[in-house]
Amino acid sequence: QVQLVESGGGLVQAGGSLRLSCAASGRAVSSYAMGWFRQAPGKERDFVSSISRSGGSTYYADSVKGRFTISRDNVKNTVYLQMDSLKPEDTAVYYCAAGPIATSLEGDYGSWGQGTQVTVSS
Repeated sequence: QVQLVESGGGLVQAGGSLRLSCAASGRAVSSYAMGWFRQAPGKERDFVSSISRSGGSTYYADSVKGRFTISRDNVKNTVYLQMDSLKPEDTAVYYCAAGPIATSLEGDYGSWGQGTQVTVSS
């Protein structure tokens, strides 16, 4: 089973940018579609973005479309989430996940990282 470790979170002002990384170990990340989800305090975990195994197909939640970009480097065994034009409502713990296909459904992903906190101040 693949192990996932997120990094890159932090505190940023509204309008700023962050790039999250998700490093995989144990198995090649190229074997998996990858997703990013987020959970704000007191709320359920929500889909943010996903990417197919090859990187040829990407999907985004409407709330982040045009601001976030998912990408992957299968040589570096890493998946990224570039977050631009950040808003206070983007504040959450961000999780990466690995699964057989790129979907928006939490249940389709079998491996999860521990999460990284993103806080956007107004």
